[in-house]
Amino acid sequence: MSQWNEDLISEEQAGTLDGLFAERSRRSPGEEAYRAYDRHHKSWESLTWDQMRKEVGRWQAALRDEGLRAGERVGIQLRNCPQWVMFEQAALSLGLVVVPLYTDDRPDNVAYIIDDASIRLMLIQDTGRWKRLAPVVDPEGSLQRVLLLEESADTDRFLRNDSRVRSVPSWLRDGVYEPRSSKPGNELATIVYTSGTTGRPKGVMLSHANILFVAHSGLTMISVYRQDAFLSFLPLSHTLERTVGYYIPMMTGSCVIYSRSTIQLADDLATQKPTIIISVPRVFEKVYGKLQEQLSKGPKIRKLLFEKAVSTGWKKFEYEQGRGSWGPSLLIQPLLDRLVGGKIREKLGGQLRLAVLGGAALPPAVARVFISLGIPMLQGYGLTETSPALTFNTFKSNIPESVGLPLRGVELMLGENDELMAKSPGVMLGYWNNHRATAEIMGAGGWLHTGDVARIDERGHVYITGRIKDILVLSNGEKIPPGDMEAEIAMDAMFEQVMVIGEARSYLSALIVVNELFWSVYAPGVPYTFEELQKPEVIRDANKRIKRALRDFPGYAKIRKITLLAEPWTIDNDLLTPTLKVKRQKVLEYHADLVEAMYAGH
Repeated sequence: MSQWNEDLISEEQAGTLDGLFAERSRRSPGEEAYRAYDRHHKSWESLTWDQMRKEVGRWQAALRDEGLRAGERVGIQLRNCPQWVMFEQAALSLGLVVVPLYTDDRPDNVAYIIDDASIRLMLIQDTGRWKRLAPVVDPEGSLQRVLLLEESADTDRFLRNDSRVRSVPSWLRDGVYEPRSSKPGNELATIVYTSGTTGRPKGVMLSHANILFVAHSGLTMISVYRQDAFLSFLPLSHTLERTVGYYIPMMTGSCVIYSRSTIQLADDLATQKPTIIISVPRVFEKVYGKLQEQLSKGPKIRKLLFEKAVSTGWKKFEYEQGRGSWGPSLLIQPLLDRLVGGKIREKLGGQLRLAVLGGAALPPAVARVFISLGIPMLQGYGLTETSPALTFNTFKSNIPESVGLPLRGVELMLGENDELMAKSPGVMLGYWNNHRATAEIMGAGGWLHTGDVARIDERGHVYITGRIKDILVLSNGEKIPPGDMEAEIAMDAMFEQVMVIGEARSYLSALIVVNELFWSVYAPGVPYTFEELQKPEVIRDANKRIKRALRDFPGYAKIRKITLLAEPWTIDNDLLTPTLKVKRQKVLEYHADLVEAMYAGH
């Protein structure tokens, strides 16, 4: 890739996150910075770094007029778009602290965060979201200004009846961007509320230096070039997307393309041809499930060809990694790759050179298929509390079953019960207004408790083997980590969500939400209802699929009873966090009668 150029801004040159933007817009004024779909003109539009600098100047001038003091908090609840960057960069340049919020979070949760962080100003996507939020926000609280990016028929009513509300077009003013002269890297930059599966979310305090360290350290593991194009579809309120899909491209001068939506993701990949994507494993798990379903229904020769392409592709990968030997079968690998892998890569735009995976465990079977078909996947690991990355695989040392090697400057060790402990310049300043929670997670000597059980091999690769709090203990004392079982079952196209149950019980059972789209093909014309899913023939088929999914698991991984559900677990019914983690205790309470029925008589 000698024709690709590196143009890296170091931590020292940036100083702060707004200093990073100032330096990038100075260095690369005419280069494409962002690309987004203009819904009004129905076309993709680009912004250069110079255009971004001018726009940030307008946001900066308008924010300055609000009279906010450095250190005060401002909130942002937008879909991924250039305005997200404009607002944040303007706020950071004035010393304000940015609090990102998920666009689909529950109004009561958002209201709690506004109150807890004493947010003074909020930028919200549209009138509809403010309409849902307004009734639960304290009118006498900290919030003094609400900005609506998109207007609708209701906007005028809110503008007339609430002096706090302004539309962004009327609020913005002319101004020239003024970078800060000082660069206080240890200053608080953002408070990111973690969506815990129990209790209220906690506000993770991250400094400019925390995030800059992780971004720059990540670039010592993998090269990113000025010519790279990132496709952004994970929410920017997710720290993985924010650090890796926003600040790293700014460090390297790469372009960021904002996907229109997850529904249109496949089309955006094909037409915009990104070279890098940041993803959670679930996206690829769904593609894997669809591939397996299509192969099972297609001609046998197609399935055989696919399997041969995967097996030879994997041999090539292992050989290149230095873990396997050369064999004659590698001679036909290029042909098989053209017939199978090339077609799949073309659907992803044909230019993809890296998929960064994080946020959850990547099932080895999924990694094996996509890597074998020429789609480079590198898995990493971290927490919001660590800005977020601690480990990352590399092209030269990629073990998909592991979460990689420690980033440069990160120290890891195993504590009590093999809990992974971390020390890093990326570790948070603490939890906002929660000294007790900070004391619980921060151990002696600055070692942070990750809560994850791990092992570290002789080469330094880290393997996450469980979650201390998520281990199920059966009534016979056997300890079972349910996460891997759930992930493997969920790879079947029939199943959308899975929760394995068994705490203090004599055997394992599972609550499983059936994929509605799958059902429409599986049982055409049959209503997608709870009653229909309980038919004996459906349960028998589901049990066969589960048994097949768990065939390589140890003897403990036997699901004795299942209940199939038609109602998904969502953020709205408070059974999922905004980062789509299942609230296990809430699900158990919600389906208490169904759970008890699976253990009746035992």
